[in-house]
Amino acid sequence: MPATVGERPRVTPDRRTVRYTDLRVGRGTLVRLGIVAAAVIASIWAVYEYGRHYDFFDLKIYHGAVVWWVNGGNLYDFVSPGTTLGFTYPPFAALAMAPMAVLPTLVAGWANTFVSLTALTVLLAWLLVPIADRYGWRRWFTVALAVPLAAATEPVRETLGFGQVNLLLALLIYADFVGLRNRAKFAGPESDLTLPTQRLRRLWVTGALAGVGVGLATAIKLTPGLFIAYFMVTKQWRAAAVSAATAFGVTVVTFVIGGEETVSYFTSVVTDTTRVGSVDATANQALSGLLARLYDSPTTPTLIWLAFAMLILAVGLSRAKTAHAEGDELTAFTLVGLTANAVCPISWTHHMVFLIPALVILVDTALRRRAAARALASRGLWTWGPVGIPALAGLRHGLAALSVYLLFVVSIWRFEHPLPKVSHYANGLFGALAENSLALAVIALVALLPWRTGADPAFYPEPALARRARLAPITRR
Repeated sequence: MPATVGERPRVTPDRRTVRYTDLRVGRGTLVRLGIVAAAVIASIWAVYEYGRHYDFFDLKIYHGAVVWWVNGGNLYDFVSPGTTLGFTYPPFAALAMAPMAVLPTLVAGWANTFVSLTALTVLLAWLLVPIADRYGWRRWFTVALAVPLAAATEPVRETLGFGQVNLLLALLIYADFVGLRNRAKFAGPESDLTLPTQRLRRLWVTGALAGVGVGLATAIKLTPGLFIAYFMVTKQWRAAAVSAATAFGVTVVTFVIGGEETVSYFTSVVTDTTRVGSVDATANQALSGLLARLYDSPTTPTLIWLAFAMLILAVGLSRAKTAHAEGDELTAFTLVGLTANAVCPISWTHHMVFLIPALVILVDTALRRRAAARALASRGLWTWGPVGIPALAGLRHGLAALSVYLLFVVSIWRFEHPLPKVSHYANGLFGALAENSLALAVIALVALLPWRTGADPAFYPEPALARRARLAPITRR
């Protein structure tokens, strides 16, 4: 039968071509799986080589305190057997941890590990999927490769090994980042989309829930409260109100359940830093620990600490406000988290999970600069400067990301100096710098972490380079 107009002739596919294509796809997947497996092995090796002995030490304290509390004891009177340590979080944290009282300690520890790894995976998916889409990378491979690489770093391996909650708190905080991004998209070109009928889904899509995550994180641990100040500085009043109302509301609920513990915490426990350990301990990589070790003292010089803490706080919030104004909400959130790590009276190494988004920002900045330089060079618009090769654009940000990553993988514990047995200068100036290296890196990131003007995916659903290319013909008119 003769073909009619508009009818497509049938073409029989070449079976050899199909099989060859399938074979190439299969080989590519196997190669990617092999790379991920190698990253997992390298991560496990790094943890054993540079990490410490992990046995869910912190979770054992939390588990014992919660069991003590559930059985009628005062939460803050509990002291873990064989130690001088007890429960130091706000009472709402104990309420959130109460379900693990029915589990054996070891089971609770491994359950926390599974939940924390899941939180890390979700967090990395939020951070990396937009970047993977922009450069045409496979989503699953990008996230699967990033998870073991992140797990090898000091903050993540300490969080998992000690049974801490930092990854869960980071997930709550960055859920608000995603909520703000959703709100910006809903108010923009995608505002004509039909909303889902489910109430919670509607709230998530419109960003109405933005602030709940920070509020819950603040009620579990006070340090995330700095994000409420950030919302106020950037005049995101709805998010600030939701955060404050959430933190206050769940604290009131906790007061109804355990009023005695709530009063004890906010009147005495919160100001007693001796409950958590020595300020000059190597694990405390906050500004307070840095100054104590520089003075080779078990205490921090209070006035000097206050002066530098206020300076870092001003720099961090100011740069976060500018990043927000430039459209890079991810960098703004990360700067606030790093600032909180630096100025908090005690910041153990497992608290510094904001390193992970900081590394993502540095890598993305390097890739953006390289792509922009190549695009300008192809149009003959490249300006030849001191480093005039387009391929080298973004090199310093890439090297910065690699250096910071290796610093947080390689151990600082080889230079641990517990007073009064050993001076913090026992290994000379290099040893002192090594022992304080993570604190110095966090402060440097607060001062130098770049923001990306109009960065996708913060407030623009369309990638920045594509948007500029689209608007270029209009600008020339």
